Amino acid sequence: MSAPESRPPRTSRPVAHVYDAAYAGVPNWDIGRPQRAFVSLLEAGLVRSPVLDVGCGTGELSLFLARHGHDVLGIDLSALAIGQAREKARWRRVSAQFLQWDALRIGELRAANLSFRTVVDSAMFHVLGDRERDRFVAALGEVVRPGGLYCVLGDARRDENEVYGITPAEIRRRFRGDWEVVFANRTVFERRWSSNPAYVVGVRRQ
Repeated sequence: MSAPESRPPRTSRPVAHVYDAAYAGVPNWDIGRPQRAFVSLLEAGLVRSPVLDVGCGTGELSLFLARHGHDVLGIDLSALAIGQAREKARWRRVSAQFLQWDALRIGELRAANLSFRTVVDSAMFHVLGDRERDRFVAALGEVVRPGGLYCVLGDARRDENEVYGITPAEIRRRFRGDWEVVFANRTVFERRWSSNPAYVVGVRRQ
């Protein structure tokens, strides 16, 4: 897999500056290793290459999967996070690739002949707004191969009136037609100094 030329996302959302500011330090969600839910996903044999890691941050999940032999592209809206991920890959001598890119525009990766058998999402979807979620689902359908798996981890929603976190019911509602929810499990979303109840949900493209 060859990543397209590195360049800023065609439409840079204002929130990119927020995440750049967060990655100027060490954000609470950057725990220095992959979330346990994705370690279990790998151990269960559910990860197949090529892999897209959306909202990869500083790259811990991408690097973990690449160390286990997978062909991985990590994308993030934050240029600062991507710079840190590339430095980690260089120093650890891991072959994961990283690209600054807006997850809402992943459908455009098809122009570079990129498609994926696995997409992992460690708490990216759960911060999107209502319309952004629908845009992402539509874009995801452009790059996930038939039979491919999208696996998302997010905080368990505490208030159904808020667009934050995820629930299995919402994932089933948004992923219709060519998609099927194949597992939905309770887990935890770990942070540096706390953890929250969470769901990990796997959706298969038919």
